[in-house]
Amino acid sequence: MCDSIIYNFYYQVLKGDLQHRCLDLLIQVCDSENVCILKGVVSKDHIHIHVEYPPSLSISILVKKLKGRSSRLLQQEFPALGKKYWGRHFWAVGYGAWSTGKITDEMVQEYLENHKSKPNSEKGNWILE
Repeated sequence: MCDSIIYNFYYQVLKGDLQHRCLDLLIQVCDSENVCILKGVVSKDHIHIHVEYPPSLSISILVKKLKGRSSRLLQQEFPALGKKYWGRHFWAVGYGAWSTGKITDEMVQEYLENHKSKPNSEKGNWILE
C-alpha cells in the first residue's frame, strides 16, 4: 500500500544537526517496520513522506512509531528542546495521511520534488529544507 503522510511541529526547529538526526531516525523506524520510503521532505516545521508499507501495518501505528521514537530520542539528544517543549510534546497532535490510489505515485513524487529542485541529502530521496 502507498500513502503520503504529513505531520507537524509546534515550532520551526528542524534545522542543521537536529534536522539530519530526525531524518536518520525516520529511516531507522521505516527500516525496522519494513516500510519503503519513496520520497521524503524534512522541512523546518513539518515532515512529508511518501511510503509503501505492508498491508499488515496500519498507517496509524506507523505514524505513532515515527513520532514517538523521533520525539523521545531528539529530546534526549538535544536537551535544549526541553526549554520549548515542556511536557515532552514535540510533535503537534494529529497527522494527515492519504492513499495515493486516486492520484498517481508520479504526481506525489512531483509534488514533493517542488519543495526544492533536487534531493539534497546523502540519504537518497530526501529533501532537507
